Amino acid sequence: MPTTTTTERQRIDKWLWHARVVKARTSAAELVVTGHVRVNGVRETSPGHAIKLGDVLTIALDRTVRVLKVTAFNERRGDAASARLLYEELGTRN
Repeated sequence: MPTTTTTERQRIDKWLWHARVVKARTSAAELVVTGHVRVNGVRETSPGHAIKLGDVLTIALDRTVRVLKVTAFNERRGDAASARLLYEELGTRN
């Protein structure tokens, strides 16, 4: 189950991996380093950047742009159903 009590912030690469946006944490870090992720409209290039609840992430991935609002954090990477609880999908563009 997602939790908000143990942590108020989480590394962006870890959150992207837990939310199943990418298959591996190294892929999440690479996505951030190459400038394909924006936090609240600002390009982020540090995989260690801490995101908080309510942040809006814009992610350019595989010819698609996803806009996700962070709603929870998880300590471990769970199944797809628990990953879906970590964010609210605000939009997708091709």
